[in-house]
Amino acid sequence: MHDFRRLKVWQRARAFAVVVSQVTRGFPRSDHGVIASQLRRAALSVPANIAEGFGKSSRKDVVRFFQIAAASAMEVESHLFVAADLGYLSPKAREQTLPEAQAIQRMLAGLMKKVP
Repeated sequence: MHDFRRLKVWQRARAFAVVVSQVTRGFPRSDHGVIASQLRRAALSVPANIAEGFGKSSRKDVVRFFQIAAASAMEVESHLFVAADLGYLSPKAREQTLPEAQAIQRMLAGLMKKVP
């Protein structure tokens, strides 16, 4: 296969992981880093699994890692809602980040259909 860094979905997922990391820096200390850590971990998992899947040789393995990446993007989405519910994330910040998580999920779904 080609270089995973050329994939638009990987580029967006990588940029999104940076945004999530920046957003979580503003979470209160009372969180003890729990939700912030889970958000960062899940966000970092998305581009990592895309890259790992891209390196696999069988279609089944490639799709499996892309599914894991999509599931991690859904996990990020869930954590964003909880963080907003707890008041750690403003509604505006949530509405700015949620669409990107959802766009990445859609891009991965489309990519999975195209894997040879």
